[in-house]
Amino acid sequence: MPTLRLDLAYDGAGFKGYAAQSDASIRTIQGELEAALTTLLGSPHETAVAGRTDSGVHARGQVVSLRIDEEVDVGRLQRSLNGILGPEISVMAVSSVDDDFHARFSALWRKYRYTLSVGPAPDPLGRGHQWHVGPGLDTSAMEETAAHFAGEQDFGAFCRSVEGRTNVRRVEEAAWENDGPLLHFWIRANAFCHQMVRSLVGLSYDVGRGFTPVGSVAEIMASRDRGRVVTVAPPHGLVLWEVGY
Repeated sequence: MPTLRLDLAYDGAGFKGYAAQSDASIRTIQGELEAALTTLLGSPHETAVAGRTDSGVHARGQVVSLRIDEEVDVGRLQRSLNGILGPEISVMAVSSVDDDFHARFSALWRKYRYTLSVGPAPDPLGRGHQWHVGPGLDTSAMEETAAHFAGEQDFGAFCRSVEGRTNVRRVEEAAWENDGPLLHFWIRANAFCHQMVRSLVGLSYDVGRGFTPVGSVAEIMASRDRGRVVTVAPPHGLVLWEVGY
């Protein structure tokens, strides 16, 4: 059975996250994608995904894999999928891959970007992809905060915990980047737990506005107490940027 890799980009504003739900009337990325695949391939196909983005979160470099019964024209499949799914979901590429490829389990890391708008007024053209917080943030303190996120550690203070699952993650990159009226938070890790990135951004924002002392960041992280992180950044500023294999 051939294995296909689909590289996706999408605007998550109109969807209740990536993962399909039992109520088929609820729009999800997976639900729309698998319905389109059923139409084009003639039968339902189970898909695997690199990262299950939350409701309202966007993607530039999402990856999906699936097994099919027979060889297909990947170029034609890409065009047909885009004809059904566009413009909210775009299939950037379809390729045949080795049979042992799995979008989730073969991934070595995932990279996200979160964008803050720090200008005096919000940009109406960017409002769906930026969290406007206004000027006056202490970016040096935010950079110092991000430095605490690197390495392998328990991120229980930033995740919705699930019984029986660990919150230990290995963060390979975490940094803030100045881009004129925008601040981008870049983070790359082997995996992420639920709301982890948005909570890390929320803590950085609270430090930047002077609500939380930068000297307390290490203590908050060590506490593994979800109640210590007050702010969770809204989903619309977050983009799954890239997945590494």
